[in-house]
Amino acid sequence: MTQSFLPYARHVVDEDDIAAVIEVLRSDWLTTGPKVAQFEQAVADFVGNSHAVAVASGTAALHAAIAAIGIGPGDEVIVPAMTFIATANSVVFQGGIPVFADVEPETLLIDPDDVEKRISACTKAIIAVDYAGQPCDYDVLGEIAKKYRLALVADACHSLGGEYKGRKVGTLADLTVFSFHPVKHITTGEGGMVVTNSVELADKIRRFRNHGISTDFRQREHAGTFYYEMTELGYNYRITDIQCALGERQLAKLPQWLERRRTIAGCYDELLAGVTGVSPLGVSNDVRHAFHLYVVKLAERYNRRQVFCQVRDSGIGVNVHYLPVYLHPFYRERFGYAQGLCPKAESAYEHILSLPIWPGMHDDHVERVVKELCGVLP
Repeated sequence: MTQSFLPYARHVVDEDDIAAVIEVLRSDWLTTGPKVAQFEQAVADFVGNSHAVAVASGTAALHAAIAAIGIGPGDEVIVPAMTFIATANSVVFQGGIPVFADVEPETLLIDPDDVEKRISACTKAIIAVDYAGQPCDYDVLGEIAKKYRLALVADACHSLGGEYKGRKVGTLADLTVFSFHPVKHITTGEGGMVVTNSVELADKIRRFRNHGISTDFRQREHAGTFYYEMTELGYNYRITDIQCALGERQLAKLPQWLERRRTIAGCYDELLAGVTGVSPLGVSNDVRHAFHLYVVKLAERYNRRQVFCQVRDSGIGVNVHYLPVYLHPFYRERFGYAQGLCPKAESAYEHILSLPIWPGMHDDHVERVVKELCGVLP
C-alpha cells in the first residue's frame, strides 16, 4: 500500500500482536497446541455459544459446517445470490446443489419469502449470509427452517460482533461461520471458525478438520500413545498456534474496533446525506451492524464501472461486492444457471460500490473518500 492509496479494507497489527506470535515461535508447539484451544474458547465466550472449532479459513469453516449437517450428492441448500462464491462452493464441495434465493433490495440480505418459494423435497438446509455485517432476519428464517425441518447455517464472515434483537451473532443458527482473513474484523492471516451449541456437530467438525481422525497429535502426546483411527473422510483444515496467538490478541481489541467501524459508518451517513444519487444500504432497527463493508447504491443514471475506475484512479480503493454467484462461468456451465434467476440481486450488482472502511481509518480519510466520489459524479 502506497501512502496515497486508501484500500477498501486492511488489517491492523500492533506490537502486542507481534509479541504474541513471537512467543509461540519460541515455544514447543507451532500447531495443534494449546493456543488453538485458547482461541476457540475466547471466541466461544465472546459470542456466547458453547463450542467453537478453529479451521484454516472461512471457506474451510463453511465446508466443515456443510459436511457436519450431512449434505451430500443431490441435496439442495438455499443460499443468497449476493455473497462471496465460497458460500455456494461449500455446498458443491459435498456434491450438493446450491439453490439461489433473491435478496431484499434495501439491505441485500436474503429474502425469507423467496427462500420459502424455493424449498423443494430435496432441500436440506439454508445458509443465511450477513451481507456487509448486518444480521439477517433470523427469527423468520428460523421459523422457515423449523417448519420444513431444515438446518440453518449463518455465514457470519461479515458480522463478527453484530447483534440481532439483542442476541449476539454466533447464537442465531444451528451453526455459525466466521472468517479471519486480513480484511475481516480480526485476522489470523488466513483462518476461520465454526461455533455451535451442539457437541455432536462440534465433534464432527473437529474430526473433519483433521483428516477424519478421532484424536489430534497433542491429545495422543498427552495420553502417551501412537494409535489413532480415521473414522470418516476429512481434510487437513487445521489452523496453527501461530495464527491463533494472533487471533486471540486481535479478539481482545475487537470491541473498540467495532465501535470505530460504526463511527466511520456514521460519518459516511452524515457526509452522504445531502448527496443526490448515492444511497447507503438500509439498516434494520433490530440489529447492531458490524460494518465489515460500507456499501452504497448509485443512481441508475451513473455508469458504475466508470465511477469505479475514476475513484480508483484518485487513490481510493473502492470495490464491488458481489457479482451474483450463479453468473460466474463455473455455475453457468456446471448447473445451467442464467441471467434473470434473481432479478433484485442482478439489479443491485449493477449499481453498488463498497467504500473503504477499517478501524485504522481517520476522519479525514472518510472525508477524502466522499470528496473524491462526489468529484466524479456528473
